[in-house]
Amino acid sequence: MSDIKHHIPENLIAAYASGALGHHFALVVATHVSMCTQCRAALAAHETIGGLVLEDLDAQPVSMGVKSNLMAQLDAPIEVEPAPKRMGAYPGPVMGALGGDVPKWRSLGFGSKQSILHNDATGSVRLLFIPPGQAMPDHGHNGLELTLVLQGSFHDEDGAFGVGDVEVADEDVEHTPIAGNGPPCICLAATDAPLRFSGLVPRILQPLFRI
Repeated sequence: MSDIKHHIPENLIAAYASGALGHHFALVVATHVSMCTQCRAALAAHETIGGLVLEDLDAQPVSMGVKSNLMAQLDAPIEVEPAPKRMGAYPGPVMGALGGDVPKWRSLGFGSKQSILHNDATGSVRLLFIPPGQAMPDHGHNGLELTLVLQGSFHDEDGAFGVGDVEVADEDVEHTPIAGNGPPCICLAATDAPLRFSGLVPRILQPLFRI
């Protein structure tokens, strides 16, 4: 999409290319890259650089057993599963995380809802559905949050974000995202630490919503 204005930072693309990025953030990066030609080109460049670095490393001795096992695997047939296809507002990587099904929405109140795709001790990744004009509770961050717009738009103190845009928020960012007019805002959001809500009610409900 040529009108994307907010992209994945270079350091996160490099981490994704090397396989060092955690699952939650990796899903957001993969989804954004599937929508953004600029970041797709940046990812290809990092993968090429990584290949050149590997070629330049000194050879390491291995046992004959390891070599024989590797050669046998190279000759083994490989079943390649087709990549998940986009469905509506959900690009292929999101459909893969959904298992090809529709999101299982859970109400957050006032018309907003979420579908948790994965949640563990290292972080979470979820889909958020926010009706037009609806504001999310004011919050800060105890870590990093990546929010990618899949449908509609939202705006906050840092600017306006449309389809394909990703907002990067860290410990220095406190904001109140508000969905734009038009279709409901659907976002893919990943965090590596719980959010820091300003209001009492969101703080009380936070363990229930696991956000």
